[in-house]
Amino acid sequence: MQEQVSNYLTEHRERLLDKLNTFLSIPSVSTDSAHQADIKHAANFLETYLKEIGFEAEQLDTQGHPLVYAQYNQAGSDAPTVLFYGHYDVQPVDPIDQWDSDPFQPEVRDGRLYARGSSDDKGQVFMHLAVFEAFMKTIGKLPINVKVCIEGEEEIGSENLYQILQEKKEQFQADFCVISDSGMIAKNQPTILYGLKGFTGIEITVDGPDHDLHSGMYGGAVRNPIMALSHILASMKNEDEVITVAGFYDGVEPLSSEERKLIAEVEGEDYEAATGVPQTVSEKGYTAKEHTMARPTFEVNGVFGGYQGEGTKTIIPTSATAKITCRLVPGQDPDRIQQLLEQHVQQVAPKGVTVHVKKEKLSSKAYKVEPNHPLIKKAAESYTEAFGKETLFIRMGGSIPVVEWIEDIYQIPIVLLGFGTPEDRLHSPNESFPLDSYDKGMETLVHYWTKIQHNEMK
Repeated sequence: MQEQVSNYLTEHRERLLDKLNTFLSIPSVSTDSAHQADIKHAANFLETYLKEIGFEAEQLDTQGHPLVYAQYNQAGSDAPTVLFYGHYDVQPVDPIDQWDSDPFQPEVRDGRLYARGSSDDKGQVFMHLAVFEAFMKTIGKLPINVKVCIEGEEEIGSENLYQILQEKKEQFQADFCVISDSGMIAKNQPTILYGLKGFTGIEITVDGPDHDLHSGMYGGAVRNPIMALSHILASMKNEDEVITVAGFYDGVEPLSSEERKLIAEVEGEDYEAATGVPQTVSEKGYTAKEHTMARPTFEVNGVFGGYQGEGTKTIIPTSATAKITCRLVPGQDPDRIQQLLEQHVQQVAPKGVTVHVKKEKLSSKAYKVEPNHPLIKKAAESYTEAFGKETLFIRMGGSIPVVEWIEDIYQIPIVLLGFGTPEDRLHSPNESFPLDSYDKGMETLVHYWTKIQHNEMK
């Protein structure tokens, strides 16, 4: 069965690439209202293709862009049902003058397919649909039951997705979920992403005098808001990169020896070479890779206040602001972390200023699935068979809110099957996707759907 499906993908490769190029040529930029018709065009493309494959497909209206839903339930009651999630919207192309080719006229150069959305996420979405087509055209059916959820608002925060998933819980219910909106740690290095960090943040504003003051006349009598803010920030993390906010680490799962071994096996990037820093720093007792992948972080993303122009302006500024974000790990609740940060700020705030804390609206919990879960093990085996290399297991420092939402609402395992590479330049000019990943990625999916056709979850 697998050989038939794989042969179909090989024989129809050029036609399928042409179809992908048609999808990529649609400028479905979700953040720009000028592309409203293009968003609808992309949704129509997906609905039509899914129906051609043999799915029941429709577009669900939201308060924003439409969500494409489809289902296939002919594999039988013994087969598992997977919820496949992806998105068809893309980032803006600016700055356009830095592209070497038209971002919406796909072009192959040096084994890479260049176009906006080629990696994030149209290319990876299309791979799944092409594999579904190959099964249907050769075997006549899929080995698993499938529900498809492809949204048009991921690049603007998935503003309406949570409500849809909650309101239509029964419609989207499945045994597990597969998401291909991530990547591998290196080209042709199969990688299982078994954990993501959560996310939350705050903004601190320190207000002092009601107007900028002459520093000679008032220095020594009035608290400087920038100095007060600096005092607050310095109190929140020490020189050992340990976060000193009371209660911040409560509930954090310890990093097991098994996980430390998995992380140590990952040949991560050379941080010094990649970033230009003279040396790495990490939480005391943990390596840089361990801290990045599996420990909480606290970062000041921006500080502003006072005079920013050339030369000197001798003032005590009226205010100063800092933006802070934290990446969280399992055991940490974003709302509680925000409360702890606010309490700490108010406790250490110096006299003579007023301090305000604004909480970030978009937060998410961390996600983690056990590396030895049967669904994960079969994914790793499928990767290895397709790419010819042992699969690595990693946790990622980034956050994908939809992962938390699906776990929260449906309480099902989520398998992150990503095929992008670090060189894909997501969200940047000259976004691309290696055709090697495209071909081997589809081969991975052929293996995976075949392996899990008998539901071990029931």
